[in-house]
Amino acid sequence: MNFQRVKSYFKKNRTMKRIVFVMIALLIGIGVATAQNAKKAVISSDNVEHDFGTIKEADGSVTHTFVIKNTGDAPLVITRVVASCGCTTPQFSKEPIAPGQTSKIDVTYNPAGRPGQFVKTIAVYSNGKDGTFTLRIKGVVE
Repeated sequence: MNFQRVKSYFKKNRTMKRIVFVMIALLIGIGVATAQNAKKAVISSDNVEHDFGTIKEADGSVTHTFVIKNTGDAPLVITRVVASCGCTTPQFSKEPIAPGQTSKIDVTYNPAGRPGQFVKTIAVYSNGKDGTFTLRIKGVVE
């Protein structure tokens, strides 16, 4: 294609320039709107923190079950769950959570050799809107 001829055509025909500009702007706008309306998983929980209160070291490990809900409109997939220390062990299902459905994350804390107050965080990584969701456990070991 002859570049000079195209250039000359657009100089002569300003209406065509405007039409091309409007078409490009519309395509960009449609692309942005489509991206914003894409289905997304959203992770939530009614309770993101659990207080074990005072526990006895001699009684051994304690466990709390967090209920996680997918409040989005796409399946939620939890890819990994990481505790802030080796004394805390999370267990979870890798099965996708359908929109409106729930799943459980069991968090076990081992108080052996850890007297005093504790606060531990559990990072939940998923395909959810924010990517990371944080849970917390706390208590006092006697």
